[in-house]
Amino acid sequence: MTSSSNLIVRFAEPDDYSVLFKLIEELAEYEKLSDAITGNALALKEHLFGSHKYIEAILAECGGQAVGFALFFHNYSTFLTKPGIYLEDLFVLPEYRRQGIGKALLTKLAQIALERNCGRLEWSVLDWNESAQAFYRSMGASILDDWRICRITENRLNQLGAVLDYEDEII
Repeated sequence: MTSSSNLIVRFAEPDDYSVLFKLIEELAEYEKLSDAITGNALALKEHLFGSHKYIEAILAECGGQAVGFALFFHNYSTFLTKPGIYLEDLFVLPEYRRQGIGKALLTKLAQIALERNCGRLEWSVLDWNESAQAFYRSMGASILDDWRICRITENRLNQLGAVLDYEDEII
């Protein structure tokens, strides 16, 4: 059992990229999506700490060991005319669950959103992950039944991007 005095939640630093990527691999294994990982730790490091920062991450540590993370980025609400935070992934190693670590990560993320004057914090949850859904509801989250995620992945993105040459279409 982890005591709250033993738990540290902090922003990821450049030297954390490999341990963060290992946690991402653990998440993929938990979600039975290990074969979906096509990226690598060095790309993650570049996106977290390179000249253009696409994402941010916070780590949860117990006794100096990384046991969970939240990876996020900003989005925007046109209706609120405010930035928001989109939580891409929240993960705690299975042996560290039910000890307040997920709650600590979400609480830290809520504090970051408030400090940045964000209008909302959003994320997705898999429909089969009922324990995560129950946890999110216990934290005050609403699960929106009337919204669906739309996604175009790399191969189709290349096809869609090649469909029109907008310079040819301008009259």
